[in-house]
This record gives sequence, C-alpha cells and structure tokens, in this order.
Amino acid sequence: VADCIMSGRDYADVFKEYGRKYPDAGYGGMFLKWIFSETAEPYNSFGNGSAMRVSPVGLAFNDLDRVLEEAKKCAGVTHNHPEGIKGAQAVAAAVFLARQGESKETIKNYVSCKFGYNLDRTLAEIRPHYVFDVTCQGSVPEAIIAFLESAGYEDAVRKAISIGGDSDTIACITGGIAQAYYKKIPHNIIKRARGLLDPDLLRAIDSFTAKYV
Repeated sequence: VADCIMSGRDYADVFKEYGRKYPDAGYGGMFLKWIFSETAEPYNSFGNGSAMRVSPVGLAFNDLDRVLEEAKKCAGVTHNHPEGIKGAQAVAAAVFLARQGESKETIKNYVSCKFGYNLDRTLAEIRPHYVFDVTCQGSVPEAIIAFLESAGYEDAVRKAISIGGDSDTIACITGGIAQAYYKKIPHNIIKRARGLLDPDLLRAIDSFTAKYV
C-alpha cells in the first residue's frame, strides 16, 4: 500500500507483484488464490486483510474524506464486500485522527458513530470468550479497543496479542494506530523488525517514512 501511494500504481497490480514475490507470507486462502490468478476482479471478501494493510493511507493523506475514499479504493480491489471496506475505512480513519493529535475519546466516538462498531467493551470482557475470527467485523473493533486501552506502542501490541485469535493481524491493526498516536516505535522493536526484512521491503518502508511519517 505504501508503495502504491508513492508510485501511483494500481493497487491490484502491486498487490499481485508483492504477493508473487513473497508467496509464503501467511495470506488468506482467497487472497493467495487471487494473487496467482489471471484476473484482477475482487472477490467480495470481508476478511481483515483489508484493515491490516491500510494504515499507510491514514498516514499519507491530509483530509479525512480523502482518507476514507482512498481506504475504500485500497480495500475494494479484493475486499469489496461492505464489511471489508468498512473495516479498512475505520482503521484508516483511526490512524488519521491519531496522527492529527486527536484524543482517544475522539477517535473512539468517531469510529463507533461512523461505522457502528461497539467500542464500549473492555479487553477483560473480550478475552474469555474471544475465538479465532478473520472477519473485519470480528477483529477490527477488538484491535481498536486494544489501542484505546494502551499506554504506549509496545503495550498496545502486547494487549492486541493478549486477546488471542488472529493475533498477527489484530496486532498489525493496533500497531498502525498506536504508531500514529504515540508518534514513535521503540528502537529495539524497529531494530528487530528491520533484521527480518529484505532490502526491497526496507527501501519501500524507508522511502514512505521519509516522505510521510
């Protein structure tokens, strides 16, 4: 997504390019099939992949309406189901508002009113009954709640993982909002993550960060 924003290239083309270059990255089955298909048509998904990948949109654009429009575009090349689009828009909006210095209460109120997510639950209430759920509607609200209860970036990611379920995706969503809100990621986490990425991915991250973050 960051690459698309910087280059202006088509989301579907770039997603397929990256997916084929990194085929063993744990994609959902429908997305994996789409990557290697000859079609660029979306497949009506409401999985949480649309929300997981959208945070660069909230960082790059300077108007909330533009953020919502771009999040819909980013999601819609695969996740064109209304819930798939809604999940992406909710996360992008939360990232944008966090980046603008809005309070957690403002972020919570906007997302709950605009998208109808129940953000009044607590993690303590969620954990005992939470199950693996790859849908936007079953993981995006939980990811946002983890951010709302957090005291810092690492704390946010740890709280997201503590829910269980689709932990890597939930933590990715929470972490995107937390980075925008807390303005930094601890150096030890950055160092560890950079050690796991190849030069092409690092170039994309560094170019986007230099321009937008």
